[in-house]
Amino acid sequence: MLQSLASSSCVPLVERHRSAWVFGFLVVGYLLYLVFGAVVFSSVELPNEDLLRQDLAKAKRRFLQEHECLTEERLEQFLTRVLEASSYGVSVLSNSSGNWNWDFTSALFFASTVLSTTGYGHTVPLSDGGKAFCLVYSVIGIPFTLLFLTAVVQRITLYVTHRPVFYFHTRWGFSKNTVSLVHALILGSVTMSLFFFIPAAVFSVLETDWNFLESFYFCFISLSTIGLGDYVPGEGSNQRFRALYKFGITCYLILGLIAMLVVLETFCELRELKKFRKLFYVKKFKGEDQLHILEHDQLSFSSISDQAAGLKEDQKQNEPFVAAQLAAHSDGSASN
Repeated sequence: MLQSLASSSCVPLVERHRSAWVFGFLVVGYLLYLVFGAVVFSSVELPNEDLLRQDLAKAKRRFLQEHECLTEERLEQFLTRVLEASSYGVSVLSNSSGNWNWDFTSALFFASTVLSTTGYGHTVPLSDGGKAFCLVYSVIGIPFTLLFLTAVVQRITLYVTHRPVFYFHTRWGFSKNTVSLVHALILGSVTMSLFFFIPAAVFSVLETDWNFLESFYFCFISLSTIGLGDYVPGEGSNQRFRALYKFGITCYLILGLIAMLVVLETFCELRELKKFRKLFYVKKFKGEDQLHILEHDQLSFSSISDQAAGLKEDQKQNEPFVAAQLAAHSDGSASN
C-alpha cells in the first residue's frame, strides 16, 4: 500500500521536472565521457611518454660523455634556447633554414587558422606588435568569419539540401523524412570522400613522412577546428612549390570547413535529431510567449491602423471629385 502511494506520488514529480532530469543525465553523461577519454589517453600515451623520456635521457648522457669539454649546464642553456625558438616555429636545423614562417603565403595560412579558430600553434607572433595586432584582428575577424560562414552555409544549404529534398518529396511523392535521411547520408558520404579520403591520399604522397592514417588524422583535426599542430603540411625541407602548396592548403581548409558546416546543418534539420535535441531544452517561459503574442497583436493593430489611415487618405483624395460631381449635378437640375 505504502509502496503504491510512493510510486504514484513520484511519477507526477518526475513528469513535472522531466526536462531537468534529462538535462542532469546529459551533464553526467558528458562528464563520464570526459573522464573516459582521459583514462584512455592516459593509459595509451603515458607509456610512450615514459619511453621517450628515457631515450632522451640516454641520448643526453651519451652526448655529454662524447663531448667532455661541454658541461651539462651549458648544454641545458643551449637546448632551452633551441626549444624556445622551436615553439615560435623557428628551427636551428640546416635543412629547414630556407623555410620562412612569415612570407605572404605562410602569413595567409596563419590568418586562416586564426579566423577559423583552428590554431595549429606551430607559428606564433614573435613581436609585441604582432601579438597586439593578433588580438585585435581576432576580436574583429572571428565574429566576421562566423557571419561569413553562416551566410555561405545558408545559401549552399538552400540549393544542396532544401531544394533536392523538396523536389523528390513533391515530384516523386516520397516521404519527406525518408528523403531527408537518405539525402543527409549521401551528402555526408560525398563530403567524406572529397574532403577526407581523397585529400588524405594526396597528403600521404606529398608529405614524404606521412602515411595515410596520419594524413587522414590531419584532415579531421583541421576541419573539425581542433588544430593540435602535431602535423602541419608544407614544413618539410624538400617541399617543392611551397608557396603554392600553402595557398592550396588554405583554400582546402576554408572549403572543407564550409562543407563540414553544410553537412552538420543538414543532419541537424532531420526530424529525429530535432526531437532528440528538444529533450534537453528548457520549455519556453510563459511570459516570453505572452510577449510574442503582444508583439503580434501590436503589429496587427498597427497594420490595421495603417490600412484605416490609407482608406481615409483615399477618401480625402476622392472627396473633391465627388463634391465636384455633386455640384455639377445640382447645377444641371437647377437649370432644368
